[in-house]
Amino acid sequence: MTASATADRILGILEEDAQASVSEIAERADVSKPTVRKYVRQLEEDGVIVGYSAEVDPKKLTGQSIALVGMDVDSEQYVDATNDLKELDAVESLYSSSGDHMLMAEIRAADGDALGEVINDHILEVDGVTAAHPCFLQERLK
Repeated sequence: MTASATADRILGILEEDAQASVSEIAERADVSKPTVRKYVRQLEEDGVIVGYSAEVDPKKLTGQSIALVGMDVDSEQYVDATNDLKELDAVESLYSSSGDHMLMAEIRAADGDALGEVINDHILEVDGVTAAHPCFLQERLK
């Protein structure tokens, strides 16, 4: 069994259940607990594992909505704009994208009006951001 295969099995288990205990991961990956700890620590240090989070069903949130906001950015200002967007409290997650927009951000807001304020007062004020296109998530299906 290769180190890469072991890391892949451990990552797969954590992607299915980020709360799995070291014992459970060891049993499911067919490795020892010290091996799990070693691999998880190395994956964290290498930046492969960047955090642990809970998956949320947007339909079941009370008083809050989740939106994905696609953003177009002037390519000459991409790095600075990206760094500025990462600093905004309203931005839960920020991704580079190869789709219709250069960046995609996860924003949580009370409603459409609050999202509009975040976009107009914060996102579009970032130098280099030329457009923002929101899309509300309705229901987690998988």
